[in-house]
Amino acid sequence: MSITKHNWTKEEIIAIYNKPLMDLLYEAASIHREHHDPNVVQVSTLLSIKTGGCPEDCGYCPQAARYHTNIEGNDLMTVSQVKAQALRAKSNGSSRVCMGAAWRNVKDGEEFDQVLEMVRTINKLDMEVCCTLGMLTENQAQRLAEAGLYAYNHNLDTSEEYYKEVISTRGFEDRLQTIENVRKTNVTVCSGGIIGMGESIEDRARMLVALSTLNPQPESVPINALVAVEGTPMEDEKPVEIWEMIRMVATTRIVMPETQVRLSAGRTEMSREGQAMCFFAGANSIFAGDKLLTTPNPDVNEDMKMFETLGLVPQKPFIKIMQPTTVEAADSKFQALGEKPKWTRPGHTIERNLEASTKGK
Repeated sequence: MSITKHNWTKEEIIAIYNKPLMDLLYEAASIHREHHDPNVVQVSTLLSIKTGGCPEDCGYCPQAARYHTNIEGNDLMTVSQVKAQALRAKSNGSSRVCMGAAWRNVKDGEEFDQVLEMVRTINKLDMEVCCTLGMLTENQAQRLAEAGLYAYNHNLDTSEEYYKEVISTRGFEDRLQTIENVRKTNVTVCSGGIIGMGESIEDRARMLVALSTLNPQPESVPINALVAVEGTPMEDEKPVEIWEMIRMVATTRIVMPETQVRLSAGRTEMSREGQAMCFFAGANSIFAGDKLLTTPNPDVNEDMKMFETLGLVPQKPFIKIMQPTTVEAADSKFQALGEKPKWTRPGHTIERNLEASTKGK
């Protein structure tokens, strides 16, 4: 049985990434089979509960208010709307609902209370609940945990070194602090990144160093291929080749053997054969549904046909960790504190982000 290692170096990870492909696949698939059922893949549904208007300047994101991407924004969904979507997802084979809100950070108040009620509602449907809401404090993480949250997603996006070429409105250390706040609860951590943003292989390795040296390692690591959206600073980036995704998935599997590796954004550009190789290399989760927040995603029926062809079955909920208990709002030990944490604003200038923000004016 392979042992989980927490002191990977950049050089070690680059050496793994650059192995002859057949050797890399064999090693990754062998480790995958030690820790996971190779024929079981989790199906998750990603739901944008509040779209657009984000104040951040992430170069890849069409939801940033400063870019001109023709994304149709919407206010926070109602609890009943979210419940209806969750039931639909469950009927299509999803065991997890991931709710995303285009916020810089969580703010105590009516909207966060509404999100907590969404978490309670979905957990009672016997589905895993994940949220990605931006930075959050320890008390806010505790409130989500009480509501029955299973996982919190907060991607590192890329290496700390390349991060400053992608985002100028928040610091890399804020990502780590939020993950640390989540770790003080019983909520699992989902954190990964995006490839294809112009980063080097060294940056990809550094991102995996940052994730794998966390102790414990994240329970989930999404590997996204950039979806270049017109109007964003990265609209002209070339699509990631499938071989890069396969290598990234395989390397992630070797470095983090017990983690759920999520084949996330960019699947519309991947053939079934390419996705099959990603599953063989250690990916054991996908997002189903026609959209990933705002970008296209394969149709769920097409995914189920692929599963049938490959002999894959959807993972049931709460296989890895037992279902959280939901505490009703009236019985909660953790109340809103009205916190105003000082999340960082580095303030440096990223030329391509600046150009994209003025382009449509």
